[in-house]
Amino acid sequence: MTAETSLDYGHPHRPAPLRLANRLPRLPGDGRLTTRGLIAAAERAERRRFTDRSFETGLRMLVDSIEAEAALNATGHAIVRQRLVTLLRTRLRVEAAEAKDPARFRRPLPRPIIICGLQRTGTTLLQRLLAGSGLRALQAYEALDPVPGPEAPKRRRARLASRALRYMAPDFFAVHPVEAEGVEEDVLLLDLQLHSTVPEATLRVPSYAAWVESQPATPAYAYAKKLLSGLGGGERWVLKTPHHLEFLEAANALFPDAVFVWTHRDPRVTVASFASMVAHGRGVFSDAVDPREIGRDWLRKIARMTDRGLRDRAVLGETRFIDVAYAELVADPMATALRVLQEAEAPAGEGARFGIAAALRANRPGRYGAHRYGLEPFGLSEAQVGDALGPYTGRFRPFL
Repeated sequence: MTAETSLDYGHPHRPAPLRLANRLPRLPGDGRLTTRGLIAAAERAERRRFTDRSFETGLRMLVDSIEAEAALNATGHAIVRQRLVTLLRTRLRVEAAEAKDPARFRRPLPRPIIICGLQRTGTTLLQRLLAGSGLRALQAYEALDPVPGPEAPKRRRARLASRALRYMAPDFFAVHPVEAEGVEEDVLLLDLQLHSTVPEATLRVPSYAAWVESQPATPAYAYAKKLLSGLGGGERWVLKTPHHLEFLEAANALFPDAVFVWTHRDPRVTVASFASMVAHGRGVFSDAVDPREIGRDWLRKIARMTDRGLRDRAVLGETRFIDVAYAELVADPMATALRVLQEAEAPAGEGARFGIAAALRANRPGRYGAHRYGLEPFGLSEAQVGDALGPYTGRFRPFL
């Protein structure tokens, strides 16, 4: 584990065995990714055929973008192939589970709390505090395997995945710990419909990212809602991902009584922090990481997210939103979490206080290393960020 994360994004930390593996030619069976080949591999492994192929266009767009634009190294190619086959196998298993017990996947989800702030604004901490209070949250092992079933094997696989990521990219782990027993973002459920911002946060896939922006997000939210119902129908969920900010209209269409929590922090800090996270993530998969391209692309993306969030908020109405300043959350996390619970009309007795306090102890910042970042390596200045996010900063200046 590094004491501080590296700023040399073009030359990421790489364990010696992976450096060697990336110099080797691809194995004969490890050729070009294709939609047909991935689907066939998943169907062979699960011994069943797809009946719902609504994901296929998204898969084709992603695979084409990966092959043309992502510049994967050998390790990245192997990981991406395995991940996509696993994703498709999960969909097949969901189909089987739903056919056996369709009512389970239609259970109600009463008034979820949806945290939708930008990246690096305290969304993860706030979700974990609210989950500690007793609200239902998606666990990391559930995000990796959302099919109802025994938890023990899911936890084992999640621990293995967490250890592997920490070995391959300790810097990324210091930026955003991925803990098997922790709370995770529900964007991973949206990703099962092949319509999410997950790929563009870890791979260079601009064509796929543009396609996602051009398509309706409602089918992905419908699929995620089905999975949440299967996992915890009847419970009150606290959901979280910055992805929601770009698609509040779709989130509201599936969760019309949801309470939205919008976290805020100075974008001159958050843009740099998130660009660093993206760069460290891409370094796992590719040896061709261009920080300036990341800065340019994600500044545009973040501006789009805030513009669409402001637009949808005006339609949904102010009463649907709770605003939280990052400074407030860090200064008094207990009071902030209790305020959110009160405004969201969620119970917050003494048990909630004990749970929040335990979550605070478990999520001590910097436990995996210190995250260093700045705008300059990404070719950005404070003025550029200010210009791009002017409507957002003007609207929420008291929270920044």
